[in-house]
Amino acid sequence: MIWTVELASYLDDAPWPATKEELIDYAERIGAPIEVIENLQELEDSDEPYESIEDIWPDYPSDEDFFYTDDDEIKS
Repeated sequence: MIWTVELASYLDDAPWPATKEELIDYAERIGAPIEVIENLQELEDSDEPYESIEDIWPDYPSDEDFFYTDDDEIKS
């Protein structure tokens, strides 16, 4: 299973929390690329719903990962 930010973005508006089957159904309905559906099919079968993309891809970058301020500059 290989996730990228682009592939994961197809699940931004998914109906969280959602089961594996609900996420696959959602991805098919919105016309997500086959890679998204294949990744979802590789998830563990569980009775517990996934709460967010972070449950599926723990390394999912957050907005904080891309937010830059002047305080982040390297000072010499």
